[in-house]
Amino acid sequence: MRAIWKGAVSFGLVSIGVKLYSATEEKDIRFHQVHREDGGRIRYKRTCSVCGEEVTYDDIAKGYDIGGGEMVILTDEDFADLPLTSSRAIDVLEFVPAEQVDPILYNKAYFLEPEGAATKPYVLLRDALIDSERVAIVKVALRQREQLATLRVREGVLLLNTMLWPDEIRTPDFGFLDEDLKVRPPELAMASSLIDSMTGEFEPDVFTDDYRAALQEVIDAKVEGREVVQPEEVEEAPAAAVDLMAALKASVERAKAARGEQPARAGGGAGEPTPISSARSAQKAAEKKAAKAPAKKTAAKKTAAKKAEPAKKTAAKKTAAKKAEPAKKTAARKTAPRKSA
Repeated sequence: MRAIWKGAVSFGLVSIGVKLYSATEEKDIRFHQVHREDGGRIRYKRTCSVCGEEVTYDDIAKGYDIGGGEMVILTDEDFADLPLTSSRAIDVLEFVPAEQVDPILYNKAYFLEPEGAATKPYVLLRDALIDSERVAIVKVALRQREQLATLRVREGVLLLNTMLWPDEIRTPDFGFLDEDLKVRPPELAMASSLIDSMTGEFEPDVFTDDYRAALQEVIDAKVEGREVVQPEEVEEAPAAAVDLMAALKASVERAKAARGEQPARAGGGAGEPTPISSARSAQKAAEKKAAKAPAKKTAAKKTAAKKAEPAKKTAAKKTAAKKAEPAKKTAARKTAPRKSA
């Protein structure tokens, strides 16, 4: 790393010589603007809007627009008279609990390295910050601008976080803030349950920039002259649900499923059935009902057949008896002796 600033941390009457290094770097893939037909780089010329001439950097000054087409021009000499350009001090103003600093104020981060014989007081300040569980509020002049910042410890190194000034933070002004919206206790309880089911330890290395990786793959494929392999499609987010409670319950179940936990079953004392589990239960019940329906009809046919069988037999007996009765009478007549006159 290359030091971008040298100065000293003023800690009471103690002065600690330090070097400043950028603690972060952007990993965005950068492109040049080129001519689509021949790939030539697009260049921009610095031209004056009044005379139309091209202007070099040496002839460029800073102008402040005061409105009405008037401009106040400031030269390098004007800036040289300001005390910040030559200031190389990081002045410690006070020490405060870290949780009192709103993260929205943080801007950029820089590492501080001790310079020369400043290692001993550097380590002293570092250990004192750790022991007190405080961060130092400081002022520093960087790039011709006075900035508010904090000093804290990260991995054994003092970290300088520049901050925005309070008047640089915008006040949110949205219509829904004036609406009288009430959240029902069951909804709040279910939302809290969802948060609990998705709670974990923050591990930054787990998260990746999938878009940048895919874009780099496209560039590499172009360079090597091979076909670009399309990445797998990401599952689309579900549409906004009208029923907030149903959406919350379904979200809780999905979060539990992602963790490998079994969803709660109705009647088992493990919690209310979710819309997903209810739908599955209803589907299974419908399948069982459909499977039982033909069986019932078959059983009914068999029962009817069994009932009909004795009836048929009885009818057959009655018919046979009727047919046999005249035959018996005829036989009896023939057998009976005739009386003499």
